[in-house]
Amino acid sequence: MAKNDPNISARQNQILAELKDCEDELSGQEIHRNLNTSTSSMGLATVYRHLQVLVKKGLVRSRNLPTGEVLYAPVERDVHHVTCVDCGLTTPLKSCPVKNISLPKSKAEKFELLFHTLEFFGLCQHCLQRQKA
Repeated sequence: MAKNDPNISARQNQILAELKDCEDELSGQEIHRNLNTSTSSMGLATVYRHLQVLVKKGLVRSRNLPTGEVLYAPVERDVHHVTCVDCGLTTPLKSCPVKNISLPKSKAEKFELLFHTLEFFGLCQHCLQRQKA
């Protein structure tokens, strides 16, 4: 179980713990479903509201899929993906390609970086072959 963060509410800690206890990204609906099967019941709108607060605080990252679905993960899990825009197949990259890149000094002085996102979208081999046929 993840350690509670004293700077966020109990419900936000529940959501953050759910994300940290999972090895993959979760949608808001999956988090809602997981919380409602435990003793920590919470409404779907409440889950999404707290997720937005956690993103703004830099504790959670969000990733938009081509379908419009949003997936969430704790920021310390720096994983990026290649996603097929046709079938939705998502493959994680082995490492972050921009991990050692920093903001220009003029921006870094005026901006505290919390996290970054980097996504690649294209066609998987199966969809590419199907479209060529």
